[in-house]
Amino acid sequence: MNPTLDKFLGGKQGAIGLAVLATLILVVFPLALDAFRLNMVGKYLTYAFVAVGLVLCWGYGGILSLGQGVFFGLGGYCMAMFLKLEASDPESTKIQSTPGIPDFMDWNQITELPLLWQPFHSFGFTLLAVIAVPVILALVIGVAMFKRRVGDVYFSIVTQAIALILTVLIIGQQGLTGGVNGITDLKTLMGWDIRDDSSKLILYFINAFLLFGCILIGRFILASKLGRLLMAMRDKEERVRFSGYDVASFKIFVFCVAAAFSAIGGAMFALQVGFMSPSFVGIVPSIEMVIFAAVGGRMSLLGAVYGALLVNYGKTYFSETFPELWLYLMGGLFIAVVMYFPNGLAGVWESHGRKHLEKLLQRFERKSVAPVAAVSPAPAPAPEAKQLETTP
Repeated sequence: MNPTLDKFLGGKQGAIGLAVLATLILVVFPLALDAFRLNMVGKYLTYAFVAVGLVLCWGYGGILSLGQGVFFGLGGYCMAMFLKLEASDPESTKIQSTPGIPDFMDWNQITELPLLWQPFHSFGFTLLAVIAVPVILALVIGVAMFKRRVGDVYFSIVTQAIALILTVLIIGQQGLTGGVNGITDLKTLMGWDIRDDSSKLILYFINAFLLFGCILIGRFILASKLGRLLMAMRDKEERVRFSGYDVASFKIFVFCVAAAFSAIGGAMFALQVGFMSPSFVGIVPSIEMVIFAAVGGRMSLLGAVYGALLVNYGKTYFSETFPELWLYLMGGLFIAVVMYFPNGLAGVWESHGRKHLEKLLQRFERKSVAPVAAVSPAPAPAPEAKQLETTP
């Protein structure tokens, strides 16, 4: 295999795993599910962006962030602000006391569009802000924490506190953010209605391709020298530092990459679901996002996607089937995974599934190759013995 492709695909086994996941997401789900269920799967996949980022940040870098909902929410709010401004044109809001501004601003007696919102009239600026705003915040947090060698549980507590602060800030600034209800009633993207089934199908595939792009970027990082350094820092940080490497800079970089992945997921969530609220920013959703990576396997990029799908499907199934018990059932599922499958679904595959698959492949190869009997060449006929003539 080409060395460049090997970095992106993760070798032969990685290419097979990626192909299986791509078949499941791009072929099986669209053919097997109706529009409503497929849109729900699309929503689950937006959480997979966060889980993939956590694999890089936590699984390989040893940085447990309990505030990834912050970056998911910032990306989602940036996209929602653009969509809300497009839905708040003067014609659609003519019944308001101040036409041309979002409805929640009119309810809070704001008479003109705030300066913070004005750049979001531009779709290009919005796309830039979706990535730049969360990455800048992650950069500030990383420099403040890692340059001072704050890590381990202390970093987790700080990120959790930031998630709580941002939630309170969003709820408190109701005139700017929509408060506890968030930004709702998102209808069109540059004149394209995103609410009908055909639009949701297109957004589903866009979401899926962006997710695979993030997985390939993650694999490229892990296959590079940086990936080896991340694992070394996770296991023996001081030894890496004494070897002359700037550990803080590497941590800041991978933390910013995880923030960018989360922000892309948040933006796609706003597009597919049609709203964004502070309930996706706080402590509880941030911890759930860590659970997605833990269930799938914090050392597996593909496992993180499976973990996000499984956990969210479990939440949906249990809440619909057992509305009074679903929280207990989900809690039991998480406890069972932590106790019996500490390496997640990827760990189960590595310890059991791969061995069985190899055995099946060997059996298939033996049956498909028919035994060929060795044919020995026929012996050459012996030369006829010449009768010796004797002279009398």
